[in-house]
Amino acid sequence: MLTVDTIASFLKEFAPTELAEDWDNVGLLVGDPTRRARRVMTCLTVTPASAAEAIEGKADLIVAHHPMPFQPVRRLTTETTTGRLLLDLIAARIALYSPHTAFDSAAEGINRRLAAGLKLRGIWPLRPQGEGSSAALGAGRWGWLQEPMTLEELAARVKQFLSIEHLQIVGDPSRPTRTVAVACGAAGEFLEAARDEGCDCMLVGETRFHTCLEAEAAGIGLLLPGHFASERFAVECLADVLAERFPELEIWASRRERDPLRWV
Repeated sequence: MLTVDTIASFLKEFAPTELAEDWDNVGLLVGDPTRRARRVMTCLTVTPASAAEAIEGKADLIVAHHPMPFQPVRRLTTETTTGRLLLDLIAARIALYSPHTAFDSAAEGINRRLAAGLKLRGIWPLRPQGEGSSAALGAGRWGWLQEPMTLEELAARVKQFLSIEHLQIVGDPSRPTRTVAVACGAAGEFLEAARDEGCDCMLVGETRFHTCLEAEAAGIGLLLPGHFASERFAVECLADVLAERFPELEIWASRRERDPLRWV
């Protein structure tokens, strides 16, 4: 019999929790680990829409990239969105697992997949995990393009890979680009590491205005597809990974969650 704990144990191997940032909240966050699991839904974030989808789909487990709760909860009531969602999941007996930054940094995690999607060579962590670590583990990634291209041409490759129509750029669109860093989500803090590696450009989900100014002054181009777009594709990859490992389960990536930001 497959249990929630069986799936959680596999996820801990796939994205080891020791790779998570110190400030993060990862692992099995809600639910009974001994409960039988038949249906699993993956999503980027637990929202009213994705929670309702899981409940209606009779999911036993949600694997959500972003943790909930993220910060310690002093009280659990329906007076907050987090409280309502957690109480709804508990009432439906749905467990919740979050890999978050452990998945970002894993051997086949989000940043590794982003770098591969951009067809980078010699992929290496921006911040390796520990001394003498392999190329597989660590936060962020960087590598080089087989042939240089302009920042605008690289932006087109990003849009194609992430299936998006727009992204923001910092820097001259005609600037030649060869060495590229990637860091999904809100990860502007990796700019210094990208600069130390001599990167011409960094793909980052989102960052602060002043980080954009700093990148511009340092001559490093930025590609900003948005937090949602930089991570959502991996939710579907994770569903595929789970389906391959546990073919007896019914597994799907949320069909209802959407980027809350709209271009007008």
